[in-house]
Amino acid sequence: MNKKLSFLLAVLLFALLFVGCKKTDEKTAETKNEAAETKTEAATISGEELNKIEEDNKEKENYLVIDVRDAEEYLAGHVKHAINIPVAEIEADPAKALAPIEGWKDKKVVTICNTGKKSAKAQELMLANGFKTVLNAAGVKDFSYDTITKAKTVMGAEFQELVKKGDATILDMREEKDYNEARIPGAINTTADTVEQILDQIPKDKPVLTYCYTGNRSFAVAHKLAELGYDVTNAWDGTKEFEYEMEK
Repeated sequence: MNKKLSFLLAVLLFALLFVGCKKTDEKTAETKNEAAETKTEAATISGEELNKIEEDNKEKENYLVIDVRDAEEYLAGHVKHAINIPVAEIEADPAKALAPIEGWKDKKVVTICNTGKKSAKAQELMLANGFKTVLNAAGVKDFSYDTITKAKTVMGAEFQELVKKGDATILDMREEKDYNEARIPGAINTTADTVEQILDQIPKDKPVLTYCYTGNRSFAVAHKLAELGYDVTNAWDGTKEFEYEMEK
């Protein structure tokens, strides 16, 4: 082997080693970046921030708030728009407990309880079960949220199942023209301003179900009725977000 060929082989070998090292370094950097991103996902959110989000009808659509206290505490009063999934249920069977919110794995989820301890545990469990961004919020005993309500909130699929039971008074808060075009069977069309005028059509010994386009108008009615002592459940998913069984 002549000197020129030996030199070329040496140069080629050096180039291959350089490229290999570079790729290894890039892969290591990529892994570190991914780890850093994963670490930031288990973050917190202040009471001020969450309060501002929940009071903004548009912004609240980007966050799903989960109250992880037991049902009794949840029913006694919780943050506006929060659904209830007790942390004990998540611990016992994560797949079953989190199945109703499977579609939120790649979106922003907020956990909340009284002081942040149960919600931190729920946050940990959710991240371990495939949820990408879970924010632990200041508890209801640590921050004075503007709206604490007794009106329950459920996802669209659960709301549809409650409708099928056939034992509830159903209220539709959409525009009259949309109500006339199609509505959940048996629903009564009303608004937050007029619902008190039809209380004679809403018996207190029956559960009440409320819905609209995105859950905002219907929440206003649900909250008002809950303040009057009704057992009321609002649909987090409105007709623009979930395909309910409708009649014309």
